[in-house]
Amino acid sequence: MTQRATFAAGCFWGVESAFRRIPGVTGTRVGYTGGHTDDPSYYDVCSDTTGHAEAVEVEFDPEQVSYEELLAVFWANHDPTTPNRQGPDVGSQYRSAIFFHSPEQEEVALKTKAAIQAALPVPVVTEVVPAETFHAAEDYHQQYFEKMGRTSCTPQLAARRA
Repeated sequence: MTQRATFAAGCFWGVESAFRRIPGVTGTRVGYTGGHTDDPSYYDVCSDTTGHAEAVEVEFDPEQVSYEELLAVFWANHDPTTPNRQGPDVGSQYRSAIFFHSPEQEEVALKTKAAIQAALPVPVVTEVVPAETFHAAEDYHQQYFEKMGRTSCTPQLAARRA
């Protein structure tokens, strides 16, 4: 039986791509969670007024990959010390957050956050909060890197800065 995990770590395209490569991940979808607006669109969320984070919902087989292993991917793929920012993307929609689906996930998330904090000289700002309604993003955002023939954010970031 599969389980769900939900992570916010900046722009959801790269985060989704990282999780899709993990053996035992059976599905992903990008979307918005943690906010106060019903059925937000990408443009609503980008306005930084809905309270939502760009997030990835990961479906996984715990017999093939543990939640702790997914958390290791989460921690390795973003900077958990920058509030409301990842790289050039700024706003609360880009915050670092773990949306837990069970008390066991909460416990493991808090344990790994404490370990990351112990290794860093600056505060880890990652939220660890209960999962809320997940609103799937528009179809064109799903598996965006695969559709565009990309494997990382680097080309997009370079284009945004130009």
